[in-house]
Amino acid sequence: MTRHWIYSVLMAIPFSLGSAASSAQTLSGGSEPLTVDRLYDSPDLAGSSPRQLKLSPDGARATFLVGRKDNLHFYDLWQMDVASGKVSMLLDASKLQQGELSDEEKARRERQRIYGEGIMEYAWADDGKALLIPSSGKLYYYTLADGKVRLLPTGDGFATDAKLSPKGHYVTFVAGQNLWLLTLANDKLTQLTKDGGGVIKNAMAEFVAQEEMGRMTGYWWAPDESAIAFNRVDESPVEEVTRNEIYADGIKLTQQRYPAAGTANVQIKLGVIALPQQTVTWIDLGQDTDFYLPRVKWLPDSRHLSFQWQSRNQQQLDLRVVDVHSNQAPQTLVAERNNIWINLNDDLHFLKQGGFLWTSERSGFKHIYLFAADGKVTQQLTHGDWAVDSISHVDEKQGWVYFTGRKDSDVEKQLYKVRFDGSDLTRLSTQHGMHQAVFADNKAVYLDYFDSLSQPPQVSLHDAEGKRLAWVEQNAVKPGHPLYQYAGLWQLPEFGTLTAEDGQTLHYRLFKPVNFDAHKQYPVLVRVYGGPHAQMVVNSWSSQDYFTQYLLQQGIAVFQLDNRGSGHHGLRFEQVIYQHLAVAEVADQKQGVDYLRTLPWVDANKIAVYGHSYGGYMALMCKLKAPDYFKVAISGAPVTDWSLYDTHYTERYLGNPHDNAEGYRLSSVLPYIGSYQSGLLMYHGMADDNVLFENSTRVYKALQDDGKLFEMINYPGAKHSMRGNKVKTHLYKSLTDFLERQFKRQ
Repeated sequence: MTRHWIYSVLMAIPFSLGSAASSAQTLSGGSEPLTVDRLYDSPDLAGSSPRQLKLSPDGARATFLVGRKDNLHFYDLWQMDVASGKVSMLLDASKLQQGELSDEEKARRERQRIYGEGIMEYAWADDGKALLIPSSGKLYYYTLADGKVRLLPTGDGFATDAKLSPKGHYVTFVAGQNLWLLTLANDKLTQLTKDGGGVIKNAMAEFVAQEEMGRMTGYWWAPDESAIAFNRVDESPVEEVTRNEIYADGIKLTQQRYPAAGTANVQIKLGVIALPQQTVTWIDLGQDTDFYLPRVKWLPDSRHLSFQWQSRNQQQLDLRVVDVHSNQAPQTLVAERNNIWINLNDDLHFLKQGGFLWTSERSGFKHIYLFAADGKVTQQLTHGDWAVDSISHVDEKQGWVYFTGRKDSDVEKQLYKVRFDGSDLTRLSTQHGMHQAVFADNKAVYLDYFDSLSQPPQVSLHDAEGKRLAWVEQNAVKPGHPLYQYAGLWQLPEFGTLTAEDGQTLHYRLFKPVNFDAHKQYPVLVRVYGGPHAQMVVNSWSSQDYFTQYLLQQGIAVFQLDNRGSGHHGLRFEQVIYQHLAVAEVADQKQGVDYLRTLPWVDANKIAVYGHSYGGYMALMCKLKAPDYFKVAISGAPVTDWSLYDTHYTERYLGNPHDNAEGYRLSSVLPYIGSYQSGLLMYHGMADDNVLFENSTRVYKALQDDGKLFEMINYPGAKHSMRGNKVKTHLYKSLTDFLERQFKRQ
């Protein structure tokens, strides 16, 4: 449906965020100018930025992956001894086999946003004595006692989604679209499912589960190792399309079953394999076969299995539990309902003493609820017009729930704890910025992964009260740090708020150019994403800001505003976009430009907009629907016709195209092509399997048919994320050149 928004700006008030309060501030360090060639070269400007942080189950070791100084994309496994604070390499990735990934694993990593070589994943054994490490389709078992790593026998197939069983007796993995079991005591290999292949995928998450639901696995171990739950996916209902992946040396034709909006999804079954018998019991999922299975989780007793059942329109979400040893139908414990949509999360936690924790947005904001075993709410633990991010840890013995949230600021994520009765809500983190906590299973310590606009990611060890015990990686920007020689020119933004027409608060951040002179006028680049769940206006370190910093040194200001529809501001803020995209979003971005026009140092004739993915879509819609606001636009890998995008994402926001054809039409870029005059650059990866290249070619053809001049850059072999130093360097050189030429014309 079409909505009309009247512009009104009621306030534009910068506020303080500690060191991120003023653009007059920079970091301490040298004043060497950035170059595009340096932005994504090795070593990373962020310095030593650990990833895949874990604590051993006993809390004795912190482990993490670190990219090498000479190759930031090649990762080794490192450790810190908690008692001594000593940091050392645990395993050199060069000792493992490095080779070509299977197409399935490449796609899986693309969904996980995992990029690089060396060790990319690892898992602790439950007893803390060993690690499982996958590499190039092979599996390695590393024992800490002797420091030895051995190659596990996994057969001829490419092993993916490998897991250690909860008690450490087995390793499971998927190969050839079937589930396999390896007994570590005798290296016996057992094939647990037999019918995988072709359209049948056992123990594998389907495309939309990986890409849109955040579910990367298709099987789940019972805590006592007595059984494995798994999903069986039948892709035959999904239309098979031929997708072209264009590389520099040829074209790869890929047959893909892609569930476009309004078309059929996979058929999915949920089964339980009893061990050691290997008998399979199928769970009753109901008569409706057009549904989603976003989450599966065992209860602590290993007898009951929970699963979340989501309706096709995503307005119903049930938490159901079934006794796998009986013939009884599943019981619905929680029935979430919303006449727009329901967001998924990973916060379900079953308590050993009975009952469970669950987060819900039923109040309009995401909060934590305690449920009895029968599904009745016994306590709401958090309250207010602010959002919980996620449950980080549950300490049943001491009666605390640890979680991250936005209680103190919408643009920061802090760590808190609260008692089971909702009392004693306490903030543990102290620094302004973004905190992510990783807790040990059996000891009251946690790793705090922290970053801010003025601090690249650092990792510290803390006790249960939040006291810092040791640095794992302080990552201080001082002489010798990769950022230090550039830090003196590193600009910090001003934060502020505007008020939307419906009264809701819009957050922005504004970066002023280096050597800012209030008596001059500057061009502005509006960097936008604007899509659901995402948040750009945060006090956080991001490699995406490297290009921002480069532009600031070229005399271009950068502005970012989180329009309605984006995440972490409550359902009312997010759900305004339902059934018609790029209405409220574009109106809010226009509002941001209206604010910029009030600033005497902004050249109102030189305002450009740039975004990638949903941001690329937003850049096009801003340019086409508000050409007098945005003189120049750069659109990267945009969705341009939502009928080309997948079911789960698209139908959540636009509904089914059979029920909302006009909403789909008006949310497409194509009806607005006629308003375009000049000043557009588009780019796209030619092997993009997320936002298909066809999205851009449809716009290319429409503009060409209209005789409109524009520029395009297409990258052979590039996927949606445009990863790789060479691709990024060429891309940002091209964007800089385009902006400079366009601003000269205005």
